[in-house]
Amino acid sequence: MLLLWDGLHGAPAWPNDLVVGAKAPAATLVTLNGQTLSTTDLTGQVVILTFWATWCAPCREELPLLSRYAAQHAAAGLRILGFSLDPEDKVAEVRQVAQTLSFPVGLLSRSSAPGYGRIWRLPVNFTIDRMGKLVDDGWKDKNPVWTPSRLEQIVTPLLQSPM
Repeated sequence: MLLLWDGLHGAPAWPNDLVVGAKAPAATLVTLNGQTLSTTDLTGQVVILTFWATWCAPCREELPLLSRYAAQHAAAGLRILGFSLDPEDKVAEVRQVAQTLSFPVGLLSRSSAPGYGRIWRLPVNFTIDRMGKLVDDGWKDKNPVWTPSRLEQIVTPLLQSPM
């Protein structure tokens, strides 16, 4: 089993401990404007955690798709939290990208998502259902980039379930 170190909290992080169908680990996004959003406060919503960086070409392709999807499905209870892996000195570039998106963005270095392991592959995403259960584990996705068909297959059915 691969052990990854979560340097933000000084604790071992085991991404293989993620279990689809089990309670999703808590994650807290501190947005660029200082708002704190926690998955524990979003029970009743469908939540996508997306980890990305400004230098990641597949991320730059995926983010506009996620933004459109989020805008189209916000009324159905979809929330996307965007965690940028860019360093503090790139916050202006992150802010520039964030201004084009319909969902909140923050730096992972200011936020907390220890239960998802050390983020080493980008993009990587995790989907949480309305009851707070993990329904898609991005570490196990062979093709982890969101596409319209993957969103329709994984997320849309969750949005059709009652709030």
